[in-house]
Amino acid sequence: MNQLTERFSRIKTFIFDVDGVLTDGSVNCLASGEMYRTFNIKDGYGIEQAIKAGFKVAIISAGNQEGVRKRLEFLKIKDIFMGGPTDQKINAYLGLMTRDSLVEDEILYMGDDLPDYQILARPALLSACPADAVEEIQSVCDYISPKGGGQGAVRDVIEQVMKAQGNWAAWLK
Repeated sequence: MNQLTERFSRIKTFIFDVDGVLTDGSVNCLASGEMYRTFNIKDGYGIEQAIKAGFKVAIISAGNQEGVRKRLEFLKIKDIFMGGPTDQKINAYLGLMTRDSLVEDEILYMGDDLPDYQILARPALLSACPADAVEEIQSVCDYISPKGGGQGAVRDVIEQVMKAQGNWAAWLK
């Protein structure tokens, strides 16, 4: 077992950013002023499988669109931290860790841009990013998905973890 697979095998919690991770980072604007995002259905399926398998899944995002929140709630994500200042995502992360007594080397966090840097640079955390993350983020991540944000990167990391733990698509066997 290589070092990365061994780290995947310890993960119990997934934490994701939204824009640029669960979406491709595009913002679509309607005449009404509503700004909506497009999500990848395969990422959603991966999240559903992770939750069914007993993983904790959380969201930390500076964005705060109601449509995004509804999508996340539809996926049965219970811990949704949205709307804080971009430079304060670390506070939401540390608060979640404290509140739920999370062990940092059992957490995989996926982000794509500078507001995620303070979290992703933490050495005990398994840091991940999509293939199209900014250079500064890629430089501190343990795992760079071959998939872009909103193009299956979330599904990829979930599969990597669940395969390392022997519980991805167990119903196929």
